[in-house]
Amino acid sequence: MKIKIGVLCLLICSGSALKSQVHSDFDKYASMQDSIMIKAYEKRDAVAFNATLNSFLAKYNALDNNSRKMYQAHLLNDYYNFACLYALLGDKAKALKYLEKSKYSDYKHLSTDPDLVSIRNESRFKACLKYAKSCSLAYLNTLKKSAKYNDLDNRMKVKFTYQSSDNTNLKKLRDTYKLDSIAGTGNDVSRLLNVLHWVHYLIPHDGNIRNPKVMNAMSMIPVCQNEKRGLNCWGLSVVLNECYLALGYKSRYVRCLPKDSTDMDCHVIVTAYSATLKKWLWLDPTFNAYVMNRKGALLSIQEVRERLVEGKPLILSPEANWNRKFTEDKDAYLYHYMAKNLYMLESPINSEYDYETYAKGKIFKYLYLCPLDYKGNKQREQKITRKSSTYESFATTNPTIFWAKPE
Repeated sequence: MKIKIGVLCLLICSGSALKSQVHSDFDKYASMQDSIMIKAYEKRDAVAFNATLNSFLAKYNALDNNSRKMYQAHLLNDYYNFACLYALLGDKAKALKYLEKSKYSDYKHLSTDPDLVSIRNESRFKACLKYAKSCSLAYLNTLKKSAKYNDLDNRMKVKFTYQSSDNTNLKKLRDTYKLDSIAGTGNDVSRLLNVLHWVHYLIPHDGNIRNPKVMNAMSMIPVCQNEKRGLNCWGLSVVLNECYLALGYKSRYVRCLPKDSTDMDCHVIVTAYSATLKKWLWLDPTFNAYVMNRKGALLSIQEVRERLVEGKPLILSPEANWNRKFTEDKDAYLYHYMAKNLYMLESPINSEYDYETYAKGKIFKYLYLCPLDYKGNKQREQKITRKSSTYESFATTNPTIFWAKPE
């Protein structure tokens, strides 16, 4: 089975606030259908899975062409999971049929998924594997072609701000969860990693679920504990970011986006500034992941992107895992998943507590870092008022602005 890493992140994170109510309603419906299908998979109930899939298809086919492209990732993911279910039930013909329909592109996962053992020697499976491998190579090639930025692009005089740890809400967060004790007494790198590990094991990742409406750590942590639920990668990154701010570190979450605008699978991680290393760091609470070079030096998001482009070696943190169930594979994570999702980056301009919770009169601001070959810069620059709130997005091709050292 394929665990969705970030499908809902793109559908419901910051940029989606600009979407129509129709899309918002379909988000909820798609999420609900995904949950039902996963339960049917777990019970090995092909009849229930098929009925739910057909219900989804009926509503999906009623959407306009652009909306169908937007939600295609849901459908393809469901096809893949149906292929896994049929393979487990021993129906090779249907397993291969739905695997082909899924156009599945994660070569590493496809080649090792235990659900598909019964069809692994079939020629049609090998053809799907060949297609997936070509996609992995394509993601890296796309990133390499999109490596260039423009350091002279100064049209956006944007400065990121970081809320002071003296903020009342951040103080409460720090005291309630004894964050100073969790961080420990080491240097800032050690403290940042200790808090990363704590958040990762405190709240499970669930890419099939919507985040709570109130998106701050003091609300989401108890909700997850009381309802025995998780958060998607965006929600986890909000919690980690607020914990860092509460400890006085400059940090923000970064949405990592693919080039393909119809690809609904993105990922959200956190970057925090280390005064010791004098650099931003890659910190991913979903997978308890950070990235290093061969010498063990921690890397920033920008450095990881550059090393993928240049073919330089990367080391994934040895603790990287998904919900204590799977050890995260370096190739699948970095050279497939993140190679796809490091094409374009987006981050809130003001990093502060409760930033993503809707409130009347609130102004939300985001900055996109776009590569030079991206043709949609103008589309990323917009100002929309919706439900008495204002959503503003800006674009730059200058990484110096996006990765400015915090004051």
